[in-house]
Amino acid sequence: MTAPRRPGNLPLPLATHAADGARPHRLPSRRLVAGLLTGGLGLTLAGCITPFSGQPPGLVGGGPQDDRDDSIGDGTVRVALILPLSASGAGGAAARDLRNAAEMALAEFDDPQIRLVVKDDRGAASEARRAAQEAIAEGAELILGPLFAASVQSAGDVARENRVPMIAFSTDASVARPGVYLMGFLPRDEVARIAAHAARENRRDIAALIPESGYGEVAEAAFRRASDARGLRIIARERYRPGSPQDAVRRLANAIAGPSPRVDALFIPDTPDSMPAVGRALSQANFDPARVKPIGTGVWNDPSVLSLPALRGGWFAAPPQAGFDAFAQRFRMRFGSDPVRIASLAYDAVSLAAALTRTQGEQRFAEGILTNSSGFAGADGVFRFNQDGSNDRGYAVYEVRDGAAATISPAPQSLEA
Repeated sequence: MTAPRRPGNLPLPLATHAADGARPHRLPSRRLVAGLLTGGLGLTLAGCITPFSGQPPGLVGGGPQDDRDDSIGDGTVRVALILPLSASGAGGAAARDLRNAAEMALAEFDDPQIRLVVKDDRGAASEARRAAQEAIAEGAELILGPLFAASVQSAGDVARENRVPMIAFSTDASVARPGVYLMGFLPRDEVARIAAHAARENRRDIAALIPESGYGEVAEAAFRRASDARGLRIIARERYRPGSPQDAVRRLANAIAGPSPRVDALFIPDTPDSMPAVGRALSQANFDPARVKPIGTGVWNDPSVLSLPALRGGWFAAPPQAGFDAFAQRFRMRFGSDPVRIASLAYDAVSLAAALTRTQGEQRFAEGILTNSSGFAGADGVFRFNQDGSNDRGYAVYEVRDGAAATISPAPQSLEA
C-alpha cells in the first residue's frame, strides 16, 4: 500500500476512491447485518437499534482469555482489536471477517509500525471489559472494537477510565461518548441523506410505513428530525409488526395508492427479512412506485429487496460502493470468501491506526488528531469522528433498477465543516 494521503494536516488511511458511475450494479448483501438489527436484550430503545446491539444466541469456546489472543504484525506501537470471535451465529462469522480484514490492512500497508493484538470477547460484555483491561495492562495505546453495543459500553468504561481511545464497530449511537468513537454506519445519517435527496427532488409530502422494531423506531425518529430540517411533511404514518404489514398498508392505501395519491414518497425503513412481505402488501394495494417514490436506507441493499416490483425506481442511501468492491475483491483473493459488509470497517480502522502512527508521532491517537474536522478516507468513503464519539460519513443515493442499484447521487469526496 502506498503512503497515506493527507487532508489538511492529517493522513488519509486510504486513497479516496472514485465516485460510482450511474451504471446499475449489485450491492453486497447486508442480510447478515440486518438479521441482527431487531435483536437485542430487551434494553431501552436506543440499546436495540444497532445490527450488533444485543448478544448472539449462544457462545462457543472457552479456556483462559490468553488462549484466545493472537497478534498480527511486529511493530512497536500496540493496538488491541476486541471481537466476538468465538460467538456463535452471525456475530461470530462477522467477527472472523473483521479480524481477517484487519490482517489484510496490515499486510497491504507499507511497513506498518503497529502490532495488533487480537482478543476474543466471546460476545459477552463482561468478557469485553476483561479484554480491555488486559489490553491496557499490556500497553495498548488504542482499542479497536468491540462489535456489540453492550460490549462497547462495558469495554468503553475501562478505556475512558484509563484514557485510552477506542474506535468501536457498533452502529448504536447511544454507546458513543468522548473517547469512544463509532466506526459503524449510523442510521441517522443514512436517513438524513435520503431525506435531503427527496427534498431536492421536490418529494415533500411523505407517508411512513414503520416496522415495530428497534431499528424502525430509531429510523422514524431520525426521519422526523430530517423532515423538519428539510421542510418535508409527514402526511400519514402507520406501524406494523415485522413480517405482517398488510393491515398497515390497507390503512395507508388512501394516501399512497390509486390514481391520485396524497403523497409524493413512502418511507419504509425495514430489513431484507421483512421487506418481501411489505412488497407483496403494497402490490396487493395497487401501490404504484412510478407515482409514489419508495425511499429507504442502506438495509435495502440486498438482492431480495432490490428485486421487489413495488420498490422499482425507489431510492435509498448507503455508503459509496467502488471502494468496498475493490476491498472485497482483494479479500476474496486472500481468504477465498466474500466478506460481510462491515468487514471494511476493520480494514479502515487498522489502516487509520497505521497511518496515524507513521505521521503523527507521540500525538498519534490524541483526541485532536482523531476528531480532526477534515476527516479521513477509506474503503467506505470519507468519514470523521465527532467529539461526542459519533461519526459523520459521506453517503451515496441509489435507485432500484431491475434487481440492481444505480448511483444517482454520488457520495461526497469531502465533508462539510
